[in-house]
Order: sequence, then C-alpha cells, then structure tokens
Amino acid sequence: MREVAIIGVGLTKFGELWEQSLRNLYVEAALKAIKDAGVDHIDSMYVGCMSSGLFTGQEHLGALMADYLGQAPVPATRVESACASGGAALRMGYMEVASGQSDVVLVGGVEKMTDVGGDEATYALATASDQEWEAFNGVTFPGLYAMMAVAHMERYKTTVKQLAAVAVKNHLNGTKNPTAQFPAKISVDDVLNSVMVADPLHILDCSPITDGAAAVILCPADKAKKVAKHGAVKILASAAATDTIALHSRKDLAALDAVAKAASVAFSLANKKPSDIQLCEVHDCFTIAEIMSTEALGFFEKGKGGPAVEAGETAIGGKIAVNTSGGLKSKGHPVGATGVAQAIEIVEQLRGQAGARQVAKAKIGMTSNMGGTGASAVVHILEAL
Repeated sequence: MREVAIIGVGLTKFGELWEQSLRNLYVEAALKAIKDAGVDHIDSMYVGCMSSGLFTGQEHLGALMADYLGQAPVPATRVESACASGGAALRMGYMEVASGQSDVVLVGGVEKMTDVGGDEATYALATASDQEWEAFNGVTFPGLYAMMAVAHMERYKTTVKQLAAVAVKNHLNGTKNPTAQFPAKISVDDVLNSVMVADPLHILDCSPITDGAAAVILCPADKAKKVAKHGAVKILASAAATDTIALHSRKDLAALDAVAKAASVAFSLANKKPSDIQLCEVHDCFTIAEIMSTEALGFFEKGKGGPAVEAGETAIGGKIAVNTSGGLKSKGHPVGATGVAQAIEIVEQLRGQAGARQVAKAKIGMTSNMGGTGASAVVHILEAL
C-alpha cells in the first residue's frame, strides 16, 4: 500500500445559499481544490452526499458531478454514510490512491439542505436513524441525542453549563473562520436561555441546517511535495467502524463505541496515541456529541469530557484544540460535506494557513466524522509533510 497525501483543498461558504444549486456547490469546491493542488488532471472522483434525493430530488450524483465539472468519462462514485458521508468518501479516495489504482483523486462532499421546509429537512435527516423503531415512532435526532445527554449526565454528573461551554467555544472559533455559517460570539447564558428543543438540549446546543461543499485532491505521498503548489499533508491513517443504528440496542447510551473502535484502529495504523494529537475536528452535531467524542477518542477519560471543555482544555492553546473551525455548531453542517470540510481544517492548520485560529506549531491532527447517533464513524489522522 502506498502512502497518501492531500495536496489541494477547496471549500465554499457554508450557510443558506439560495442562489446556489447542489451541482454548482460541488463544482465550486472541486475547482478550488484542483487550483490549489495545481494538477492538470484527475483519475477518479468521489461525491460524499447523504440525502440529495430528499433534499433536492437529485440522485445519480457521480455522473452528474463528473459531467458538470467537465471530467466525464472519469469514473465518479457517490458515497453515503449519513452524516459521515464526507469522511467515508475521503476514506474511499484514500484507499484508491493507496492501492495504486489511481494517482490523482478528487474527493468532494456536498449537501443542499435549505430548499425544503423544516419538516421535510427533519424527515430527511431522520432517515439516518432506525426507521421502524425510532423515526416511525416520532423520535427526531434532537430527541435521540437528548437521551444520550441524559444518560451521560446521570452517570457522570455532566452539566448543562458544560454542554453550553462547547457551543460557546465553537462559536468563538467560528468568529475567526470566514466560511462559517454563524460566526457570532455567544455566552453560556445565551445557550441556557435559548429555546428548548429536547431537554436538556437548547437550540444553541444544536448544529444548523446548512448548504455547502468541500473538496480535496489526493495523490501518492512520494509525489506530493513535487506536485503540490501550496503544501502537502500526509494521511497517516484512515479507519472506520459501525455500531447498532437503533439507540435502544446500544450497550451504553453514554458512549460512542464506533468512534472509539475507529480511533483505536487509526492510532494503531499511524503508530500514534491520543497525546500525540494537537488538534482534532470532531462531530459536534449537538454539544453532547463533542463531549462524548473527545472521550471516545481517548483525549479524556469517560465522564471527564464535560469538565475538560469547561476548564478550557479543548480551546485553542489548551491540552487539545477541538473544532478550531467552529465545528458543525458554528461553521455549519451540510451533512455530506462535513467530513471533507473537517479534513480541510486540519490541512490548513498543518500548513500554517488557519489565520487567527491557527494552532501554534501544529504537526499532527485528526478528524472524527460520525453518522446518525454514532452508527457509523470514520477517523483520519494527518501529519504535515
């Protein structure tokens, strides 16, 4: 297997992009990535997307995006793994380059979520849960994550103020990110006084509905420095895992076992440990998800994730900088694009191009992209070349 590097990145603005179509968003991000990489061709491409059929009525995205990018007959494949679709697409591209099948691969993620009403968006997102046992009975994702939060709070004494501290930190980071959907400072009181969605989660504990796209260019690491125009970042490890899709079937509602398994495999492949990681983009679709993710990834013991964020240990300059981009909470969560956007944040950090949110002397970073309530998980570890 060959070593693989990211040599180009491209990102659209995240938000309610009424003037943009699904295809135009993907093409915009892809062209930016191709330009950033300085390549004159691609051998293959992937499209991470969760639910374009329900959000926009469009399926068959591989061929569509290859066509509108002007790349047909290059092979193009759509990848779906709920909110982990982008991370799964990156993993597929990584494996294709690592295997020697292709030398230059474009991996993009996209979602256009705001062309439907709130009820339709809720329905589309609920397809990532168990339809027969959860969605049919009226449970939405805020409700599912609220149950996880309650379990975590009862077992570990996690508090609503600790949940709110996640949102406050991520919004502060988001103010330094020009692509963020909601780059506004908020306070703990703002979170606790916002509308209750599913107790104990307030609306400011929840990530938004978002349009956006992200793309990266992959190539063999031994060619990366020669080819890359703006710096290359090596993918040290790519790992994935699954868990029960229905929350009621989990061994522990207060843990993310698939994230923990994927992280364990990734650390082994990279020959690294949690203390080697300087920054990580984690899946904070809800504030409790970030706390549980930092525990599953091994940065903190179970039950210590809440106190850690409250103490500033996950802030830029803390023990481990978490969600320097603003995370899904502030940057936005166009579900199919999120996993690729996470990788872009780490690449920009390791290149030293993150501006006001730059982590000092960043050399090794990590992404953790999650589908549903953790039924699927994809983890990548990256290192500056």
